[in-house]
Amino acid sequence: MLDDRLIRAARNNAEWCDAVCRAHHNPGEFHDDIWLNRNAVPRFYPNAGTLVVPSPRQLALIDELIAARLPSGWALKDSFSMLNLESRGFRMLFDAEWIYLPVSRVKDIASAKTSARWEVARNDLMLAKWESAWSRAAGDTGKDRIFQPSLLENKDVAVVAGLLDGIIVAGAIANRSDDVVGWSNFFAPAIEMFDHATASLATMARLFPGLAIVGYEHGDDLRNAHSIGFESIGPLRVWIFQS
Repeated sequence: MLDDRLIRAARNNAEWCDAVCRAHHNPGEFHDDIWLNRNAVPRFYPNAGTLVVPSPRQLALIDELIAARLPSGWALKDSFSMLNLESRGFRMLFDAEWIYLPVSRVKDIASAKTSARWEVARNDLMLAKWESAWSRAAGDTGKDRIFQPSLLENKDVAVVAGLLDGIIVAGAIANRSDDVVGWSNFFAPAIEMFDHATASLATMARLFPGLAIVGYEHGDDLRNAHSIGFESIGPLRVWIFQS
């Protein structure tokens, strides 16, 4: 049986993907075993994410996405790293691990601070500045905005920014669901990565108190998450479809 924390992390991530798509007036579909979107989605976001272990219905819906002839290169998040999709025309993009920060550890870092002042983006001007800073950190050269202003109207989403002399130097996004808060899109200068990460988490804890924090990472970002106190709770895999 799957760890309940793992199921909640996968569901939380799917709800975040859906929120981003919904902000583009293109919401997806939630089924018992999978979230999917039959249309083109913003870059870096998948067209599907599994919510439970593989099932015939899940695979049938994946086949429906394939038949929809989406633009080549669309992604599917195998949330429990249990699918074998090579025979369906997919290739593995990367493996990662779901991470979980228990409430006890959240309380330990609740007072974390950095030289930056942490705020929540309340208007589109700040959101646009946040996305510009995030894009530079991520090396994203795309022109179309990913994070639309309607996200700011979602009470379960918070875009947080660390400012130094009025300039956004770090940031992250929180989304709440199923008694957890998702931590994603974190960025900060490498030299202050740990301090900014804990400060971003502390900010989220104040906004959504009493909840564990979840996300997923790989490589150096996973090692950084472990140093903060996150624990790995299970693997995931992202697949790309090549038509």
